[in-house]
Amino acid sequence: MTELSANTTLKRVPTEHHASFYQLQTEGLHNEYYIISSEGTRRLMSSPEVVGYESYLAMQSSTTAALRSLFRKQKKEKVDILTILRGGLNYPLEECCYKAGLKVPNMNFISCERTIKDGVITGLDIKYEKLHIAKGVTMMIGDIIATGDTLRMCLHEIVDFFYQHGGSIKRIIFFTIGGTKAIEVMEDLAGHLRERFPEFECFQCVFYEGIFTIYQDKGVTGVNVPEIDFGWKGGVISPEFRHYMLSYSENALFEKCIIYDGGARRYEIPVHYEEVIGYWKDLLAVSDKADFQAFIAEKIGYERHLSYEDWLKVTYFNGLNNLRPLYLQERAFVARASRRKLKDICRQRIREVKKTLGKYII
Repeated sequence: MTELSANTTLKRVPTEHHASFYQLQTEGLHNEYYIISSEGTRRLMSSPEVVGYESYLAMQSSTTAALRSLFRKQKKEKVDILTILRGGLNYPLEECCYKAGLKVPNMNFISCERTIKDGVITGLDIKYEKLHIAKGVTMMIGDIIATGDTLRMCLHEIVDFFYQHGGSIKRIIFFTIGGTKAIEVMEDLAGHLRERFPEFECFQCVFYEGIFTIYQDKGVTGVNVPEIDFGWKGGVISPEFRHYMLSYSENALFEKCIIYDGGARRYEIPVHYEEVIGYWKDLLAVSDKADFQAFIAEKIGYERHLSYEDWLKVTYFNGLNNLRPLYLQERAFVARASRRKLKDICRQRIREVKKTLGKYII
């Protein structure tokens, strides 16, 4: 299910006042899918200048708010945390569980690297694992999901390990910066889990700021990376994030990807810097021949001149009220952007990134 059905909508879920929480409403789902939005993750995902420990702190508010909402009727429940060791974002799950009043009796770890031969994923290379086996475990995981291939293989490994050693899993709570393919992966995995553990309830998957899509090709400029870079077109992006992206900076929408490499921006900032600068230099090199109007449409997720009613359908906002101001803001942004030059945007961003992140280069 990499494409959402036309009747997909969002339903607001009660949460803390500083965060917005939505549940995805569409037909045929066996799991629960949510979108959480707050200041920290909006800032993290709109600006590659947010790096290091700041990127860890940026995720705490959203994560804690989501946990308090999901467990508002089950305050004393225990959860086990599973950390997938493969260089992703450092999700602050343990600290957020503490703030939400949840007990974490066990911390599980597993290294999970894909083995690739002739460009094809052939399996997993697991060098380390520490799994506490118990009955009726509620497992909590944080990971970035693009294609979901690694996650699918990793969770099959864990489920089979629990089954073979007499344990069972009741529920999996998943926090992700991820795309629509996460839904397909988790719908498939839910069936496998129920085969192993009849008591398995569901995945509860929480997306930060939106359910994005991933590029299937190099995009209209030819500089995006297929199966890795995230985009808006065909996804469900929170109203708050859409508003923030167009208010925070006139250039934020044109970044390579809403997250870049999560591990690099947390732990290897010089590597992150090179990736960000590389994108803007590549974009500058093609700026004279790129179709800038098509690039704007690709980034905002739809063609120009949509009516308000059609915009609600394209954004999957039919179930939400009072969004005409956001619609008008997007129309105004597109009109302003259309009068700009891509070359000027690239040069400005290169100067800004060098000034902010260049200090990490020795």
